[in-house]
Amino acid sequence: MPSLRALVARGVTVPVVLTQPDRPAGRGRRLTASPVKQAALTLGLPVAQPASLRSPSLAEALGPRPDLMIVIAYGLLLPSAMLEWPRLGCVNLHASLLPRWRGAAPIQRAVLAGDAVTGISVMQMDEGLDTGPVHLMRETPIGARETAGELHDRLAALAAEALVAALPGLLAGTSEAVPQRTALATLAPKIAKGDGTLDWHAPAVELERRVRAFNPWPVAEGLLDQGGRLRVWDAVVVDAAVSGARPGAIVAATRDGIDVATGAGVLRLTKVQPPSGRVMDAAAYLAAHSLTGVAFVA
Repeated sequence: MPSLRALVARGVTVPVVLTQPDRPAGRGRRLTASPVKQAALTLGLPVAQPASLRSPSLAEALGPRPDLMIVIAYGLLLPSAMLEWPRLGCVNLHASLLPRWRGAAPIQRAVLAGDAVTGISVMQMDEGLDTGPVHLMRETPIGARETAGELHDRLAALAAEALVAALPGLLAGTSEAVPQRTALATLAPKIAKGDGTLDWHAPAVELERRVRAFNPWPVAEGLLDQGGRLRVWDAVVVDAAVSGARPGAIVAATRDGIDVATGAGVLRLTKVQPPSGRVMDAAAYLAAHSLTGVAFVA
């Protein structure tokens, strides 16, 4: 949405906005428009929501050939017919410093890996998975306590800035894209719901990254040995000696947090969510739940 609004603010003619079809959402599972569609309609822009981009007649149905297509987090690979439809091709605003983290989940993978920096790559699209040459990059540090959701929102704003900077050269055809160094490429596979399960044999520092990487989705969680799961929304690594404690053992439970032994070090859970309950800090959780004799399944 920041990129779309930036185009409109600069007076760029946007002949059509492509976004995913409406999806069921909420408790009532009502069909709900994407935020991009809602923003486009508010701006008075035409919207198209094809279920597939592979129809040979789709480009023709969308109207006259545009100069350029800007793609950001669309969720589908573009077939060659769509890549070739705009006069100047398609440009992707990708949320990493390519060739690092090609793929569907660059933000989460950067947090999981403990990367110090990430950014936006303005990339000329080809038929590969984020393999095209790069017109421009904008870099930003990743905060030591930053979640994937927080980083996502910052990168969305940075993408708009990068697009505005690159747009004159793109439209004039004078921007020279630099080929990626394929030998340095890393992949960022899609995140699945089951990826949120915490393996307590891993070091505390890695588990803390998983908590941040999977906030707000799918949310990290641990299985309690007496049944039930506990979702973990926030956690910190603490300096504590827990000699002999097995991974998953709860070694302390105070208002400051729930301390869990890991494969290396202790992870303090500071914000949690019980099944069917609200997100709460550790003190509120412990006021209603006893963890005496309870451990996490490692």
